[in-house]
Amino acid sequence: MKETVVSGIRPTGNLHLGNYFGAVKSFLQMQNDYNCYFFIADWHSLTTRPKPENIVNSARTILAEYLACGLDPEKSTIYVQSDVKEVLELYLFLNMNAYLGELERCTTFKEKARKQPDNVNAGLLTYPTLMAADILLHRAVKVPVGKDQEQNMEMARKFARRFNTMYGVEFFPEPQNFSLSEKAVKIPGLDGSGKMGKSEGNCIYLMDDEAVIKKKVMKAVTDQGPQEPNSQRPEVIENLFTFLSIVSTPDTYQYFDEKWNDCSIRYGDLKKQLAADIAAFNAPIRERLAEYMANTELLDRIAREGAEKARESARKTIDEVRQIIGFRR
Repeated sequence: MKETVVSGIRPTGNLHLGNYFGAVKSFLQMQNDYNCYFFIADWHSLTTRPKPENIVNSARTILAEYLACGLDPEKSTIYVQSDVKEVLELYLFLNMNAYLGELERCTTFKEKARKQPDNVNAGLLTYPTLMAADILLHRAVKVPVGKDQEQNMEMARKFARRFNTMYGVEFFPEPQNFSLSEKAVKIPGLDGSGKMGKSEGNCIYLMDDEAVIKKKVMKAVTDQGPQEPNSQRPEVIENLFTFLSIVSTPDTYQYFDEKWNDCSIRYGDLKKQLAADIAAFNAPIRERLAEYMANTELLDRIAREGAEKARESARKTIDEVRQIIGFRR
């Protein structure tokens, strides 16, 4: 029997190269080897007060991008969180046994509260319990998450242990952080600030066309160039070589590596090549994305069918949880 994997993404914007190489690329392999549930976490997005008219469209866009990247609804269960109402019931049960102090100590809560001081809502406080409900609902054993979610994963394990202990059962497994590769892929931003991210405004999106990509890449931060042969590359230049290693051919990488080492590198040439290679990578995804976005009927059908599969798993869990707690099934 295949192990169960669960992963969710908030529909707060389009997918970028960091999302693809940091997560989605691994999902493409996982869907062949595991029982995968990939969901679009639209309830989580309510903590930031999205406009009502954007909620459905944002979820639909992420779904289209997932499909354009190669996620297959025949191999994995892809669904929108709000279509699986059982999540809320488990969220309620977990909240009844979650304590104010432990939730207030969560780093993610402190950071979000600092970023949005005028909207420190209960949803921010109980984010770890909703995340735990998403995971435990399918009794997942593996969850691919980044380092920023490690504390919330520990909370999910804590809630699973607490439920099992309180009711004298071994019902929920303790989900573990999971990565297919030993070293997580970190895609840098083009502004030299580190990780690529939507909030940093330094992204290349999968939907970006050749002209947009070239404009962004040509603005990438560089330095004055190597001053000595075979010198160590500073971070802003290493970032560009990281991109080359991911989207370009080995020969291309080697060419610019040699140019760096003999101090003859021209950043303009490197950027033009990098922009062309990123555009070539994006092109087939963009084409498939345009096809999916033009067929909302297909997207909605895939979402419905995914929700039905997810609810089948969710109902089994909730029925047993209700019985364990003492409610009628």
